Amino acid sequence: MATTGWLRGPAIGCGVTATVSIAASVGTGELFAVKSSELSRSALLQREQSILSSFKSPHILSCLGFDITPGSCGGLFYNLFLEYAAGGTLSDEIKRCGGRLGEDQIRLRAREILSGLADLHGAGIIHCDVKPENVLIGSNGRAKIGDLGCARLIASGEREIRGSPMYMAPEAVRGEEQGMPADVWALGCAVIEMATGRPPWPDVANAAEGIRRIGFSGDVPVIPDWFSDEAKEFVINCLRTNPRERWTADELLCHPFIGISSHVSNCADLSWVSPKSTLDFGFWDSMGRVQGEDDDDDDDEDELISCEVAAMTRIQELAESSVAPDWSWDGDWVDVRNIAGESAAAALEAGVEDGVSDILIADDAANTSGKTVWNESYECIQREEMNYYEMHRCKLRIIEFCNNNIIDDSYSGLSIPNCY
Repeated sequence: MATTGWLRGPAIGCGVTATVSIAASVGTGELFAVKSSELSRSALLQREQSILSSFKSPHILSCLGFDITPGSCGGLFYNLFLEYAAGGTLSDEIKRCGGRLGEDQIRLRAREILSGLADLHGAGIIHCDVKPENVLIGSNGRAKIGDLGCARLIASGEREIRGSPMYMAPEAVRGEEQGMPADVWALGCAVIEMATGRPPWPDVANAAEGIRRIGFSGDVPVIPDWFSDEAKEFVINCLRTNPRERWTADELLCHPFIGISSHVSNCADLSWVSPKSTLDFGFWDSMGRVQGEDDDDDDDEDELISCEVAAMTRIQELAESSVAPDWSWDGDWVDVRNIAGESAAAALEAGVEDGVSDILIADDAANTSGKTVWNESYECIQREEMNYYEMHRCKLRIIEFCNNNIIDDSYSGLSIPNCY
């Protein structure tokens, strides 16, 4: 991937040091994600690339390569190529599902995250920043752990505390250690967020309060009352304040709450194949979600999601249809064009006979009075240094260029060219 050409698409995420965009391979059109950062600030991206290049797991977002490119305003940028997850983040999924997930959905996502953690821990890697924003949903509806910028190898002997304070274990907040049990604590926090739609410590107002509450109070995040006994016990074993008593990822995979779950989230249909180009509708579905994230109005967001589901359903029905399209048509095709040399009246008469009177274009050759023949279905306007007629109808937009100068006059608030 690093040696082939690629095109950067729209941004789909932005962190403190890196921006994530959709990108496409020039040769194949295959979609992937690219995380970009100034080369001088790319230490986390380079760390992520180093770890992912030597580690493969079906439960971890794959690294496809990297390259270094010049920026548009100078300087060099480090670009990390990653597998594209069309379903967005787990945090996005929680919002799409009305602010919380049901217990069956939580069971599925917890198992998928645990599978990834078990693979990481088995390879001697600590993630250090497990949270819903760093869990990505693929087009097949399966979740994978991503964003290994804070991860570290146990063998390296590093002891620096990294990650998001709200999801840190008490021992990490106190600066004592951040080992595999800290990842399990973060999973417990993520489970509570899946169930409530809120951070694990919703009443913590600032960093100082968070350090005191998480690291020294002995408190744990509140477990929802509506959880089943199995779910409550599972979370309790994730959130034991003593890291030596906290269950490991492998042990939790054997917990009755996890069991064997093979179904996918039922709050959205994400069962189609992974997108391979911009023609795949999974790509546009994800773009709709990205656009919706910028809307602060809950009503507008609900309306957007509703529209997305309807559009997704229509597109999927078309994509999965086994009936070949029928391009035959017994009716006559209508030519829409400027009829040079004929009068506007003749064109209008022909249009009425064919049932297309609304598509008449002004005919300068028939204009003997020095004024343009106007029809309410179009206006003569100036845009981008060119004058042209533009048809305004719900089905058609027909344009004829006009090279004459704009005169000081107006029609419906728009300038009119003196077209002789």
